[in-house]
Amino acid sequence: MNPTRRTFLQAGALGVAVVSQTLSAQPLLHFPSAELMPKGRQRRVVIVGGGWGGLTAARHLREQSPDLEVVLLERNPIFWSCPLSNKWLIDVIDTQFLVHSYMIPARRHGYTFIQTEVSDIDRARRRVHTAQGYIDYDWLVVSAGIRYGFEAWFGNDQQAADYTRTTYPTAYIPSAEHAAVKQKIRDFKGGTFVMTLPPPPHRCPPSPYERACLMAWYFKANKIPAKIVILDPKPIVAPITAGYNLAFKELYADIITHVPKATIKEVDPFNKVVKTAAGDFKFDDALLMTPHQAADLVWKAGLIGKTPQGTPTGWADVHPLFYNVKDDPQVFVIGDSVGAVSPHFGHYPKSGHVANKEGRAVAQYISQQARGQALTHVMIDNLCYMLVNNTPREAISVQFDYKLGADGLLQQTQIDDNQRRPELWQEDLRWVEWMYQDFLKA
Repeated sequence: MNPTRRTFLQAGALGVAVVSQTLSAQPLLHFPSAELMPKGRQRRVVIVGGGWGGLTAARHLREQSPDLEVVLLERNPIFWSCPLSNKWLIDVIDTQFLVHSYMIPARRHGYTFIQTEVSDIDRARRRVHTAQGYIDYDWLVVSAGIRYGFEAWFGNDQQAADYTRTTYPTAYIPSAEHAAVKQKIRDFKGGTFVMTLPPPPHRCPPSPYERACLMAWYFKANKIPAKIVILDPKPIVAPITAGYNLAFKELYADIITHVPKATIKEVDPFNKVVKTAAGDFKFDDALLMTPHQAADLVWKAGLIGKTPQGTPTGWADVHPLFYNVKDDPQVFVIGDSVGAVSPHFGHYPKSGHVANKEGRAVAQYISQQARGQALTHVMIDNLCYMLVNNTPREAISVQFDYKLGADGLLQQTQIDDNQRRPELWQEDLRWVEWMYQDFLKA
């Protein structure tokens, strides 16, 4: 059963150009040169990245193709969920709700988990290079997430990028950044807190609007004299326009100011000022969210698409229905790195739900390829819940449904649920438990 909203109701450019030059100019780091895991008789699927998509693909590949060897490579020692992490920032949920073992699902489902840093992908030799040696593959699934596009703000000024990353972290990538952002919220004594929103498409969850609401609730509950200024490059709050606007107005009118059309012109992290098309804004503290792009490994593997003008799109160029590379059909990209899939709406939402559905779909596609069968398209969907109030706990939600139109292209239907209420928070908890059961526990 797919965990759609209906199920739960029934159940109760500059930066792109610079980064392409930077990554392509880097030397290939193939150290050490020893083979990490010699191949046996079984054909092998290597999955790079142990997020929602990679874990899902590993589990379902083992179920659908037990004759294939499945190896999951991930640099982090434990799984950390970005979905629901905003709630963790203000202690709505505890750490154990987000953090899970990689070894337990690997043993349960019979795939191999290796904690290591992946340094490069050599598609010509069908080889992945890691900090512990190289590993060869027959099929490759890249589920590596995103990178921060600091180049769009700072060009080649690495000092400014590093200072911004450490001083104004955004916690969009599972890492110690989450703890840093949580501590930043705890330590804030008052003043202006600026949030620069990444232009679409960007990873969500964590939703930046939800984060602003929960931070505002925390500041209000703790009587901290704070003003949160959301610098949004979009002309309106979207998605869930009415739901967020009502939350801003009815719950946090004295704290949150949403500034539309605030396209970034210049960021000065040292002097604490952001210059935008909507004006200049000084701040006492900030979450400086850069533009997002496909993960570094997607660039290194030569998987980034190009615009009609020949410039990099910043996202993987894959088949819009099957997610495999057009000139390398046994290499798949899933999750947040995926590029535009339809001229009608552009990108799928870069969410954990979508990554899970793409992971399940790619497990089927690889299994069909392994059996010499034609690929049968699996239609996915998306579902996201956002907590906007903590007393009482009230959420809003958005659902995206997809179908193939008469023109053979994907079409999207968006369903906003703008009425915040406790029932949606309960649905959120049931949704994430279903997801965890699918790729971590069952």
